Amino acid sequence: MLAICCLSLFIVGLDNTIVNIALPALRSDLETSVSGLQWVIDAYTLVLASLLILAGSTADRVGRRRTFQTGLALFTLGSLLCSVAPGLGWLIAFRMVQAVGGSMLNPVAMSIITNTFTEPRERARAIGVWGGVVGLSMALGPLVGGVLVESLGWRSIFWLNVPVGIGAIVLTALFVPESRSPRPRRIDPVGQALVLVLLASVTYGIIEGPGSGWGSAEIVGCFALGAAALTALLVYEPRRPEPLLDLRFFRSVPFSGATVIAVSAFGALAGFLFLNTLYLQDVRGLSALHAGLWTLPMAAMTAVFAPLSGRLVAARGTRLPLIVAGSAMTLAMLPLTRLTDSTPTALLLGCYLLFGIGFGLVNAPITNTAVSGMPRAQAGVAAAIASTSRQVGGSLGVAVIGAAVVSGSSSAGFAQASHAGWWIVVGCGLAVLLLGLLTTSSRARATADRVVTVPA
Repeated sequence: MLAICCLSLFIVGLDNTIVNIALPALRSDLETSVSGLQWVIDAYTLVLASLLILAGSTADRVGRRRTFQTGLALFTLGSLLCSVAPGLGWLIAFRMVQAVGGSMLNPVAMSIITNTFTEPRERARAIGVWGGVVGLSMALGPLVGGVLVESLGWRSIFWLNVPVGIGAIVLTALFVPESRSPRPRRIDPVGQALVLVLLASVTYGIIEGPGSGWGSAEIVGCFALGAAALTALLVYEPRRPEPLLDLRFFRSVPFSGATVIAVSAFGALAGFLFLNTLYLQDVRGLSALHAGLWTLPMAAMTAVFAPLSGRLVAARGTRLPLIVAGSAMTLAMLPLTRLTDSTPTALLLGCYLLFGIGFGLVNAPITNTAVSGMPRAQAGVAAAIASTSRQVGGSLGVAVIGAAVVSGSSSAGFAQASHAGWWIVVGCGLAVLLLGLLTTSSRARATADRVVTVPA
């Protein structure tokens, strides 16, 4: 069951980052701007983030295997449609279909794993394997994408998902038993709508702000709508007996910290891949294949350190891997804040290697913190909140860092304009480090114990 869950998560994680390496080819073939490229990525992560919590609670209600298979089918269909998209608008729409399916995979797989591996140390090691697969798939995306784009064109990056998705559907039917929560949660359509409006309006405002003007009525209206949705969410959700977003979870300092760490870490990864892909291909003149090969040190370190992180969490807790992860990500990105058109290759590769170490270590502590302090009956929802934080981080990373680069690119080349973006990535690494220190103290852990014992 662990292998099947990891297989499905592999294609979802791969799809999160494989598209980045195809961005220059997409821009040329579909004749789009930087904001169009941002939407190709963020249309997927935005819908994914909006629906993850709903998918987790739905799986607890109607059955985890059924939801998992439905997600695989939609993700496979969306991938097939993306491969034949005739234009940018169609590609963005089909990416949303992919995301609807993908939203049913990540939290449901984690719920299956959590309910299969019930002993804490065993579960931590299983989560370490899961974290390794997710981290490896996301890190391998640029490398695999480079090979496919160079040899078969950008459409081939979506073909890869089709046979893997079909195989995973068959294997799930054969080997994964159906399971449900003994006390499933009710559907919360109002809360779901508010989450979607909040994420969509803020992301749209950030991406379109440089082009439309930050003070324009359109952009100000987007941020005002997002603020109104957030306010309504905070007022409405606590009054429901079974809310979509259980704010009680956030009374746990480690859980709250884990969500912010997830936003920061995956924002850093998304921003790094977005900037690095455009830099290597547009500034350094590398092909898609060679740009992917340059990221191999990051992929290798992620593959090595993600499973190690799971073992460290099982043996020592989350504090050590979080501190090392934050430190490595911060130190890796500092040299890139002075990036030039001719930055030495050895320095770039060293930065990629160190960033891969940091990112490899950060995933398992996030997931373990999210699910370990919560009742297993709510594992789907708790895992979905952690997964949502990752996708929100990815969306905001591309949106904010892309906007920073676009705002500074009018009078400077890409390398110089990217400096603001790299500083944001450095800030994300520092956030992982500081929150890793603050949320792993004995006082912080005591708040997690109170959340389990105090009724909602």
